[in-house]
Amino acid sequence: MREIQVDEITKTVKDLFIDANYKLGQDVVDAFDRRIQSDESPVAREVIKELKQNVAIASQGEYPICQDTGLAVVFVDMGQEVHVIGGNLRDAVNEGVRQGYKEGYLRKSACNPFTRKNTGDNTPAIIHYDIVPGDKIRIMAVPKGGGAENMSRVHMLAPSAGAEGIKDFIVNRMKESGSNPCPPTIVGVGIGGTFERTAILAKKALLRKVGQRNPDPDIAKMEREVLERINKLGIGPMGYGGNTTALDVFFEVEPCHIASLPLAVNVQCHANRHKEATI
Repeated sequence: MREIQVDEITKTVKDLFIDANYKLGQDVVDAFDRRIQSDESPVAREVIKELKQNVAIASQGEYPICQDTGLAVVFVDMGQEVHVIGGNLRDAVNEGVRQGYKEGYLRKSACNPFTRKNTGDNTPAIIHYDIVPGDKIRIMAVPKGGGAENMSRVHMLAPSAGAEGIKDFIVNRMKESGSNPCPPTIVGVGIGGTFERTAILAKKALLRKVGQRNPDPDIAKMEREVLERINKLGIGPMGYGGNTTALDVFFEVEPCHIASLPLAVNVQCHANRHKEATI
């Protein structure tokens, strides 16, 4: 049994959230470059260039990519041969969020849902745990902004809706979202499981890199089809038109009850911020 001190977990979480808010993944930057070359609209191309410039400024000067530095979402893959010592795992993660948002000068956005009183330190984090083989802990930090999150939906389709019903719902959701989620977006889709599980699948789908297809060829084909349909909506970068409304669409699929077809669409803005580390 391997022992890991909570202080190491706290430091890792702190560093991940600061890094995620300052530096966008190279996969998204590369996608910007491709779209600058391929978008049919001169205005859209200029907007994407400005988005890329913003990313560069944030990275070089260590400023947040966006003033909305997100609610702290954390995925923890916990090796079953790990023993956390020196404190509580949840407390260690929350302390990392607390330190990261303070030391990184990141906006604290967590508040009471009724009084709207800010918690003051962006805690508590939203933590999803998975027990996995091994003696390591993998931590994935996802600062999730409110604008894109507000455009997300969970829907219980009739099983008869099938693949076409799924595709239609996703495309219509993005059409109704318009410019609200700061496109070009990345769209995470969860299919199957239960009401709550499909939402987690959709959010976890956002951890994939742009261009990384689902290993199932039939699902990968659906991802490409939905991406093409979304980009034909004409919303474009930040709502200025063009054929770059989304950079990618990711499906995660699990079995479900014979009487149900759970579907979740979790929208992410162009700043698809996530960083991970393994202890």
